[in-house]
Amino acid sequence: MNILISLIIYLVIFGLIWWLVSMLPLPAPVAQIVRVLFIILLILIVLSVFGIIPGGYLPRLNL
Repeated sequence: MNILISLIIYLVIFGLIWWLVSMLPLPAPVAQIVRVLFIILLILIVLSVFGIIPGGYLPRLNL
C-alpha cells in the first residue's frame, strides 16, 4: 500500500512539472528532446518505486 501511495505522489508531482514545462514556448526540436527526457524519467520513477532498479536519487516517502 505504501508503494502505491508513493507512486501516486510521484506521478502527481511529475504531471505538474510536465504541465509547467509544456507551457514554455520552446522550439520544436528542443520540445521533442524534453518530451523524450520526461518519458525516460517517468519510466525510471516507476521502476525505482517498485524496486526493479535502485532509486537512490528518489527520496523515500514515509507516510
